[in-house]
Parts: sequence; C-alpha cells; structure tokens
Amino acid sequence: MSLQSFEEAIDWLFEVRRFGSKPGLTIIRHLLEQIGSPQDMFKSIHVTGTNGKGSTTAMTSSILISAGYKVGMFTSPHLINFTERIQINNREITKEEIMKHISELKPIIEEMERDPELRHPTFFEIITAMAFKHFANSEVDFAVLEVGMGGELDATNVVKALVSVVTNVSLEHTSVLGKTVLEIAEKKGGIIKKNGVLITATEDDSIYELLSKMCKERGSMIFRIGNDITVEPVKTTSSSQLFNLKGFNGEYRNLTIPLMGKHQLKNAATAIAAVEALSFHGIDTTETDINTGLKRVIWPGRLEIIARNPLIVLDGAKDIAASEAAIKAMSDFSYDKLTLVVSISSDKKVAEMMAHFSKVADRFIITKHSVQMRAAKPSRIANESEKHGIPYKIILDVKEAVMYAIETSNPSDMVLVIGSVFLVGEAREIWYPPN
Repeated sequence: MSLQSFEEAIDWLFEVRRFGSKPGLTIIRHLLEQIGSPQDMFKSIHVTGTNGKGSTTAMTSSILISAGYKVGMFTSPHLINFTERIQINNREITKEEIMKHISELKPIIEEMERDPELRHPTFFEIITAMAFKHFANSEVDFAVLEVGMGGELDATNVVKALVSVVTNVSLEHTSVLGKTVLEIAEKKGGIIKKNGVLITATEDDSIYELLSKMCKERGSMIFRIGNDITVEPVKTTSSSQLFNLKGFNGEYRNLTIPLMGKHQLKNAATAIAAVEALSFHGIDTTETDINTGLKRVIWPGRLEIIARNPLIVLDGAKDIAASEAAIKAMSDFSYDKLTLVVSISSDKKVAEMMAHFSKVADRFIITKHSVQMRAAKPSRIANESEKHGIPYKIILDVKEAVMYAIETSNPSDMVLVIGSVFLVGEAREIWYPPN
C-alpha cells in the first residue's frame, strides 16, 4: 500500500515503535546497502555520552556551519516536531522529503520482514537510514551524529567518523548497556575508530583509563577536557556565558554561548575540541568560526529562557546528573520564589531527582507528560515532595500545570519546567505550536 499523505507516512513510522529497540548493526547495514550506502558519502563526527551529547552535537554543527560547510545534524528525541531530528544548516527536513524517504524505504523494509534471515528494522534504524540518505542526497560536507543509545551497537555506528566523542558516562539503560559505569563506558567506547581521534569530558579516572586503553588498541588519539583542553569561566549574564579556553591548537578568549549552566561550558569545550581534532585530517577552522558558531548555536529545551516576568525556563534534565547540573545553574538566575513544574519518566530515579529539585524549590506543580506508559505516577512524585516538606499541587494536564504556575507567580519569580524531555516538549508547545 502506497502512502498518500505525510500524516499517513508518520503514522506508519511511529507504529514501527512496537518493535522496540534491538541493538546490532546487521539490519541497518543491510537497509543502507539497499539505498546505496549513503553513510559513506560524507565526513562525520560521532557523539555519544549519558548527558550533554545533544548540546555538544548542536555546538559542533554550528561551528562547522560558521566555517562555511554544509552540515547535517541528526539528534533525538525531538521536542515538538519530528522534523527537528534531521537538519541541514539548521533547516529541518521537510514533510515532503520525509514522505519521499519513507516511500523509498517502505518496500525494502517489507521485503526484509519477509526474509527469515532478517527482520523488520526498528524505528531508530529507519530514521537513521532516512537521515543518512537525506544527507547524501543533499551532498553535505559533514554530518554531526548523536548516538541513540550506547554506541557500539547503535544504528549510527556504521559511519567512518573522523572524530568520536564520549561526553561522559553514568548509569543508564542498564538492562541493555550493562550494570556498571565501566560496562556502559565500554559500549559507548565502541564508537572509537581505528586510527581516529576521541574527545572525552569524563571526570571519572577509571572511565578515562578504559577509553585510553580502547584508543591504544585501535591506534586512536585521545584528548580529555579538563586536562588537554581547559576552560576558564569569565562572566555569566542573564542569557549567556563568556569564557576562555585553551585547546590543543591554541587559546581562545571571550568566547560566548547563549546556553545557561556551567555544564554547558564543558559541552562547548568538547565541541571545540572535536572541531580542532579535524585538523589531524587536514581540516582547519579559525577562531572566528568557533566564536561565531558558538554565539549562533540553537539548542532549545536546555535551561531555555522562554519568557520573563515571571522568568520561565525549560530544561529537559532527565536523570540524576542532569538534574544536579540544572539545579546548580539556578544560582545564575535572579528570582524571588521558584516554582518547579515536574514530570519524571517512571524508569528514572525519581527519589534522587526530587531530592535535587527540593534543594531550590519553593513549591512543586506536579504533572504527567503524555508519552504512553513512561510517566511516573504523580502520587509517586508527590510522596517525595512531602518527604522534603515542599508544598505541591497536582495538575495532570501539562499545559494547564504550566499556565497555573505562571498565573500564580509574581513577576519577580521564576518557573522552571523540568524532569523530562517529553515534558519540556509538551510545555514548549504553549509558545511554539506544532507544525
């Protein structure tokens, strides 16, 4: 059956999610072979990590765009529109382009499903193939690719990346990636390429030692943020951060990012190092490229200031480490009272996240994001609020919860929407309705 509309195509694609996640490269390689191996037609930078990989991907991409390159960017999940996942020079893939790619892929996928040696590709495998084909068709110079999960067996790990990045590693997806941080780090280190370059911002010496060993085995160079690349914060304003950086290719002064939170300085350093590392492949960028790219970076939903009076900030912090980083960043903002609108996915460490949130919250508005079977019960979050003696109100509808928080705050107060990317995506629709 042919697809008649974008809605029909996207419905078919999202229905594929019933197959779940199936790590491995056999299926994605077969699918890509059927469409001409598009992953071999562009240079790439490959980014994994537990936190910060999206911001790092966005900053790396923005620097390369400022250097005059045509740059594909592949990220996940999306906040509001599916088209956010696949971009070229900050232009999202169009609905017509998605329909074209799905129409090409669908008969191949149906044939694969009938083959007893193969299986139906997963949702992520299909969109990875779509992104690679889109980038190849558009003749991009570079693609900056965010890993979906893990690294070694992630569908994106079919590229011959010039530079690999492991931002950091903490416990996540333990049923798939491993029970310890070192097991997970080994999976993420699977993106290290033979004779390549690895950039990492891990602060854990045991993880760094493991990644160093993996690099040595593959003849790959390794550079560490904090050691080989150092950052010096200079000034934080109400909407940006100024910093100096010493890289392995030189020193940069008074760089600016429009992203809040000290953790973003580390992500910026990682992105700069990734771009600098291209020099080992004869590809150079200037200080102007780096400064301009960082100033122009667009990465919504990460301590994003969306309105003022009261100050309204959206942050997709989805786990303990990200929650801690976001809460530390509250000292960069000026406000009287702080209301947190919270929904957390049920597979996250709700108690630990709420412990961080409770350090700064004057009250909670507890809600429930609408991703099926994923959101923690509001009563579970409320129990944690009670433990810390923070007043709360439960409003199940996300948009109603956000509007209530705004309407019951004073102009000098702050509303922080936090706990899940899914929550932030829904809240953001108040200001940016879906296409």
